[in-house]
Amino acid sequence: MLIAIVTFDGFNEIDSMVAMNILGRALRPVGRVVIASSTPKITSMNGVRLHAQATLAEARSADAVIVGSGVRTLEIAEDAELMSQLKFDPHRQLIAAQCSGALLLAKLGLLDGLPACTDSSTKPWVEKAGIQVLDQPFNARGNVATAGGCLASVYLAGWIIARAQGLGAVRSVLSYVAPVGEKDEFVARAVNAIAAYLPTGQAHGASENLRTA
Repeated sequence: MLIAIVTFDGFNEIDSMVAMNILGRALRPVGRVVIASSTPKITSMNGVRLHAQATLAEARSADAVIVGSGVRTLEIAEDAELMSQLKFDPHRQLIAAQCSGALLLAKLGLLDGLPACTDSSTKPWVEKAGIQVLDQPFNARGNVATAGGCLASVYLAGWIIARAQGLGAVRSVLSYVAPVGEKDEFVARAVNAIAAYLPTGQAHGASENLRTA
C-alpha cells in the first residue's frame, strides 16, 4: 500500500509530518508513506527543509492521498498548470485534505455536494468555491475526507488506517502516540470522530479493500 502526502513550499509541518508518522507506524513493514511534491525540495512555513520522496505523478497512482495545507495554498489553487497535475480519482483512491488542502479539493471538483472541514482562515475561500464548511474537525463521504485544525490530522490518518485495516489498528496506533495519562480519552475521541463516517460494517472494526469503496 502506498500513501502520498501532497506537500508544497510553505507547508504546515504538523499537517504533513504528524500524519506521516502515524500512518508509517500502521503500515510498517507492508506499506509506504511518502511526501509527494512538484519539486525535489520543499521548505515549510517555519523554514524546515525536506526532500520529496515522490512526484505528483506517483501520488496519482497511490492507494491514498492526503493533500496538506500551507501558506501558499491560495497561490497553488490559482496555478492552472500545477493544479492539472493533481488528477486524483475517488473511485480507486482514498483522498483526504487537511485544512487549506480542502480548497484544492474544491477547485478540483472533488467536493461537489460534499460539505468540508477546514481551518478558520481558509473557510471564506472554500465557501467562495461553493462548498459548505462544517463547524467540526472531520467529515467524510465515500472515499473523500476533510479535516479542520492542524491536530485534526490525527483523524485523517486514523480514517485511512480504519479503511485499510479496521478500527482495531486505529486504536493500537493512536494508543501508542497518545499523551500518557490521557490515552483512553484520546483514542476514544478519535475513534468516535472517525467511526461515524466509515462504510457500513467498518464502524465495528471490519477491514475493507481500498478499491471497493
